[in-house]
Amino acid sequence: MRFTLLDRITDIDPGTSITAVKAVSLAEEYLGDHFPRFPVLPGVFMLEAMTQAAAWTIRLGEDFAHSMVVLRTARNVKYGDFVEPGRVLTVRAEVVSQDATRTKVKASGMVGERTSLTARLELERYNLADRRPHGEALDARVRAEMRRLWSVLNPPRRADAQPRRTVYSLSAASPASAQPSTV
Repeated sequence: MRFTLLDRITDIDPGTSITAVKAVSLAEEYLGDHFPRFPVLPGVFMLEAMTQAAAWTIRLGEDFAHSMVVLRTARNVKYGDFVEPGRVLTVRAEVVSQDATRTKVKASGMVGERTSLTARLELERYNLADRRPHGEALDARVRAEMRRLWSVLNPPRRADAQPRRTVYSLSAASPASAQPSTV
């Protein structure tokens, strides 16, 4: 996976459904070309974000049993609105059906209350060892990397998970004595 197009997983029911977010920033390099005077998240990247979200619910639903989870088909893809820098794309994917190697998913992407994208996806899952002679080592590396990436997208919650604010106070004597304090 060259681009990780999800920033955070907000809700997941492994093997059933997932909700994730992608915050679009003007600093993302591809926006310079797409389009120079009207930068928007490319439609293929919106579709890839939906595919990545669906792959996570599949991986977690089967405890990373397959190293590869790839898009096989995308049907009924409908684009509704642009996703501009400063906006957050919320992706939701729901498993519709599944067999031994394929999973069908209904997915959507929203910006606020507006639909930006809907699609029906079919993902295929397999292990490299099933297709190449020495694939076991690659499978192990891919699974380890996916577990590491999962810990980044969905970090463990701290028991004291209250947001921290930094408050600056100025003393009347001198602006140089401004001291940050963590609340």
